[in-house]
Amino acid sequence: MGRKIGYLRVSTGEQCPDRQIDGLDSECDELRIEQGVSASAKSRPVFERLLADLKSGDTLVVWDLDRAFRSSLDAITVAKTLSQREIHLYIVTLHMDTSTPAGRFVYTLLAALAEFERDTLRERTKQGLEAARKRGKTLGRPRKLSDKDVTYARYLLEHEPSTTIAGLARSYGCSRHTLIRALA
Repeated sequence: MGRKIGYLRVSTGEQCPDRQIDGLDSECDELRIEQGVSASAKSRPVFERLLADLKSGDTLVVWDLDRAFRSSLDAITVAKTLSQREIHLYIVTLHMDTSTPAGRFVYTLLAALAEFERDTLRERTKQGLEAARKRGKTLGRPRKLSDKDVTYARYLLEHEPSTTIAGLARSYGCSRHTLIRALA
């Protein structure tokens, strides 16, 4: 019987992996945690090392499909590669094990559904942002400097020889680059 190694990932430092840890801890011999990395990132060092470390008879355990794979194609490709190396995949939330033909079939279907769900969410987000833009909403971070701040900064730079960009930026609590961009 091989090892059961759990992989869990959170995309940002603010996200907490506790739910995944709680779900995987009782299922696994060890856990590998990747933090601050999106599933779509070009490099996922912890995941890549884990795949390289797995040996025949081992089982890769993940909490959910989207915690480990970029797309349904990625999920299917990785599952096939693991299968060729005689490594199994177990997805906790689905109670799905690719060590059986039925598990492999269900896995293929679920990977496609997960990608559909991600694509649908992405499309809804785009539509929501576009609708907000049409209604005149300003998206993104709020401006650091008001029009009044920029006008006054420009006045000081033109009329007060001792005024510097660095000094003004410090007084407004912003970077030099932010002030320069606002003045342009």
